[in-house]
Amino acid sequence: MTLDSLFEQLKNPNPNLRQRARTEIVMRRNADTIPRLMANLEQEDMIYRRASVKTLGLIGVDSVPSLVDSLLNGKNATIRASCAKGLAQVAVNHRDVDFPQEGIDALESGMKDPDPVVHISSVMALGAVGLPASDALITALESTDNLAVAVAIINALSGINDQRVPEVLNKLSNDESVDPYIKESAISALSRFDMVMKYASMEEERLNK
Repeated sequence: MTLDSLFEQLKNPNPNLRQRARTEIVMRRNADTIPRLMANLEQEDMIYRRASVKTLGLIGVDSVPSLVDSLLNGKNATIRASCAKGLAQVAVNHRDVDFPQEGIDALESGMKDPDPVVHISSVMALGAVGLPASDALITALESTDNLAVAVAIINALSGINDQRVPEVLNKLSNDESVDPYIKESAISALSRFDMVMKYASMEEERLNK
């Protein structure tokens, strides 16, 4: 199957065929692959666009410079949100590789994007990056006046194994001056954080047996 045929298969309604196409494109990629996938991020076809995002994530850190550039400079919110999601896919698919700082910096800027889909996608992507993104998330939580962003950050932090997280969440949950929704979110996030820590501890014990 040619590369052109594989790109066409990214539009296929069958998720298994799209998965095969993504894997094959990554294995056979050339100098045109990333630019071609990036061009698809403004496609109206949601299946094609999302498949392109996932393929960029599967490629890994080589996709990051292009994703960063379009997250910061993309001409519309669809492109910028897709880039944030692409950076999340890089983090999820390549946990054994250090996530580039330029990606974290771009997502930190993305949290301030005027479009709600872009700034929430950026928060979720930083949550996917995990511990290396903790500083960016905590700093943003302390400074943002956007309720939706604050709640999204709280939820993202609850899944990160960082011992500063319970301190931040406890402070919010005990602060009578904060918005009630933020306070409730912090209380719920503390429970999720405890579950994450228990799972991490159990997994560590299993691996050390």
